[in-house]
Amino acid sequence: MPRNAADQLTAADTAPSREMAEFKLEEFLPYRLNVLSSVASQALSNIYTARYKIGIPEWRILVTLGHFGVMTGKAVGDHSHMHKTKVSRAVAALEQRKLIARKINRDDMRETFLSLTPAGRAIYDDLVPAALEFTRQLLNVVEPADRPALDRALTRLTARCAELAKPKNRR
Repeated sequence: MPRNAADQLTAADTAPSREMAEFKLEEFLPYRLNVLSSVASQALSNIYTARYKIGIPEWRILVTLGHFGVMTGKAVGDHSHMHKTKVSRAVAALEQRKLIARKINRDDMRETFLSLTPAGRAIYDDLVPAALEFTRQLLNVVEPADRPALDRALTRLTARCAELAKPKNRR
């Protein structure tokens, strides 16, 4: 007598469908993009972690504020695609190290504006050339003639993912 539903399955029930059998994780585009993103972030973090003892979330906030100037934490999170909890923790760590400053929005006391302090700006100014050099090293594996196509593909994939991420009733 079978003890549970799994014991009742037959070979036909557990055989993968043709589609499932053809699925190869290492060739699955979202998986490959995620791996690329993780590996690239980790490689880049070797530069700023060694110099300034900041992690990936802190780096993202620092460079976003360095590039755009004054922003809310929500805007930084939206731009860098970071969850609000990660943003909050990273902002607190950067504020504690006096690399960013908060200023309350007088029109909405629940909201604060973030900006780099002079110390934060100095780190940003120091790291930008290193980040650009990292990009040059990364792109060395792509033929110069192929770089515009890579840029177009990344732009289109990003736009398509944003479109597919929208709830179905909003499309």
